[in-house]
Amino acid sequence: WRHFRSKESCAEPIVAQSVAWELAVLRSWPPHLSLEEHFATEINEFARRASTADRLDTLLAMRMIRLADDEPSIRTAWLMACDQVEREMTAIIARRLGRPAATHEVRLAGAAASAAFRVINEDIGAASLSGVNLGGLTEVSARIAQAVRTATGGHIGDPVPHVS
Repeated sequence: WRHFRSKESCAEPIVAQSVAWELAVLRSWPPHLSLEEHFATEINEFARRASTADRLDTLLAMRMIRLADDEPSIRTAWLMACDQVEREMTAIIARRLGRPAATHEVRLAGAAASAAFRVINEDIGAASLSGVNLGGLTEVSARIAQAVRTATGGHIGDPVPHVS
């Protein structure tokens, strides 16, 4: 950690990497698929292709996010990563709905969806680290999609007609 401005700042790249994968998945979300279908495909692909280092990095990110509950400086790194998710989520939702990202409704949906991702990531990470059986990758995808649908009043998560 001596190469970082503080001991806690060494968590920033780990936490940022955890949201980078999630954002890449969201950016590639095709209009004809539901959120759970797309996440299930991507999670299964990650599980199939991930190296040992990738899996360990994912576990480390879950631990860092879990530590954020009690460590304010790690919480700051996590919330900064979540802010990035919100900004990108708003743009993704705008494209998906064919509406400008600056509109009130799209910004609210982006904020709500990203908050749902934050909470579900924290919950799934905590459960996984505690040894709770999450029911498999399909179940995780369904939980993510349900959280987003609930947070956005059902506006985000389903397939949409192709919007250019």
